Order: sequence, then C-alpha cells, then structure tokens
Amino acid sequence: MSDEPLIEDEDATVLEARLETGGMRLDKALAGVFPDLSRARLQALLAEGAVSRDGMGVSSGSAKAQPGLYSVVLPPVVSATPSPEAIPLTVLFEDGDLIVIDKPAGMAAHPAPGNETGTLVNALLAHCGASLSGIGGVARPGIVHRLDKDTSGVMVAAKTDRAHAGLSALFAAHDIERTYIALTRGAPSPAKGRVETLIGRSSSDRKKMAVLRNGGRNAITDYVVESVFGRPVKAGGAPMAARIACTLHTGRTHQIRVHLASMGAPILGDPVYGSGSPATAVRAAIAQSGLARQALHAAILGFVHPVSGEPLRFETPPPPDMDRLERLLEAL
Repeated sequence: MSDEPLIEDEDATVLEARLETGGMRLDKALAGVFPDLSRARLQALLAEGAVSRDGMGVSSGSAKAQPGLYSVVLPPVVSATPSPEAIPLTVLFEDGDLIVIDKPAGMAAHPAPGNETGTLVNALLAHCGASLSGIGGVARPGIVHRLDKDTSGVMVAAKTDRAHAGLSALFAAHDIERTYIALTRGAPSPAKGRVETLIGRSSSDRKKMAVLRNGGRNAITDYVVESVFGRPVKAGGAPMAARIACTLHTGRTHQIRVHLASMGAPILGDPVYGSGSPATAVRAAIAQSGLARQALHAAILGFVHPVSGEPLRFETPPPPDMDRLERLLEAL
C-alpha cells in the first residue's frame, strides 16, 4: 500500500551505482556515477528524499560523499496536464477546499506509465472543474497520499493550495487516523500487537519493499485479528484465513502488505507479497468471490480539516469482492 507523499512509487525507476571513493561534494560525485542525471536534477532528487546510500537516506548535496552503493528513485514521467475524464466517483465529502472519495480497486491515484488515463486525478479534474485552484502552478487536484491501484477505500484530495499545504503537513506529522481491513492467509500471533520495523527497497528486487535490518525508514503498524476462518491445517497451527484491522502510524510504501507478510500472514490475492499458497478451500473461495486483487481496503480516514479546523472522520465497508470473499471464508 503506498500512502505517503513521497517520491517512492510502484511505477518508479530505480538507478543504482557504486561510489568507490569519497571526499568531494555529494552532488558532484553522484553526477559522475549517474551521467544521465544533471547535477541540478540530482540536487532536486536529494531534496525530495529520493537518494539513499546503502539503504540510508541522504539529502544534502553539499555534504562530503562517502563510498557506498547509491540508489536514486526516479518518479514516472507523465504529462503535467492530465485530461479531465467523466468517471463516476463515490463522494463522501466535498467543500471548497477538499474532496473525500471512496476509491474503487483498479483505479490508480494519478497518471503514470501504463496508467495514463482512468485515474483519480483524471476523474477529479472533470468532477471539480473550475473549482480547482492552480496547485503547483497547474489547475489540478492535490494528491497528498496514495492508495495502491488495487487497494480500495477512503482518500482525500486537495482542491486549493492552502488545503494542499495543510493536508501535506498532517500526513508528514502522521496526525491522521488511518485504519485498513485486510483478509489474510493464516493469522499473525499474537492476535493483537504492534509491528515496528525498518522498511526499504528489497536488495533482491528493487521494485519491491522489504523489512530491513539496517537502512530504510521506520514503519509502525498496529493490528487486531477481528475474525479467523477455517480450522488450522496442522494441529496447533494458524487458521486458514483471517480478517485483520491495521492502523497506520506511518505511511511507508506497501507498509501493511509488507508487515503482514513479514508475520506470516500475507494478504490474500496479493501478487507481490503473497508468498505461499492458501489452503485449497481458501483458493476456491477466492475464485468464487471474483477477487482479482489484494484483499485490502482503506476503511477509516480521520483528520482535522486543514482550513476550517473541523474534525472529520469517514468510514466505508469493504467493497463487494472482499465482502463476498469474507462470507465464503466464514463458511469454512
């Protein structure tokens, strides 16, 4: 699930190069090992938190370079002026500053290679029309957090510069209530707890995120097992499946998907982190339900309105595909 306003993105490109010697300015040294990136571009990427050395973030181009393996995350190149598209939206709240919607699974948050159209941004441009201000110099909705394309649930977007700045500050301070519902293979033990790890890009697959021993960024998830389904395959083992509520205290890329997988309870239907095969009865339930994505839904989003100061809280139930799967799992 990518949920924080960071440059990390599942469609991003990751460049890597090893710097054998240090001593000179970092931006100058990196320009030497990344010849396709200008020094000015590297300075901007450093400031955006898109550069790391041996898994640890670096941000100052004027600092002295240290030897190590450097990674640069390049965001997808997309048009600065996406087109409005009349796509139906489930609007939970809207005023002059922001809009809250229940995003369907299968809709990307913003245009990216392979998803140039049909995104939430395209839909909001048509829905909001002239009510949008020139965020960043372009009339477009301000996406301040993200849900993965195949994760459903509650999202907020800014319509004005002041709302964009205020929402960005709330997310940066983690002053947001965010709870997700996941259906998983097996269940974590204990049934309630907190997972606190470092999360960063996997050393074996730079397109994936992973729990790291060193480097990465701190990630905190509270979880509660709300229901379990099916008898354990082995005596004393975990149930076949479970419904888990996860509350985020940080918003790292794919955080819930990575954390649940790290506890041996990957999300059902997850094509990236769903290692291992569910029990035969669970596989049959998935097929019968029609679920064709990870069973993850952003159920609750609560925050203080960045302009009016009004407390807002929105809650939506999982959509039909997850609901059908849960009902089938209850019958196991």
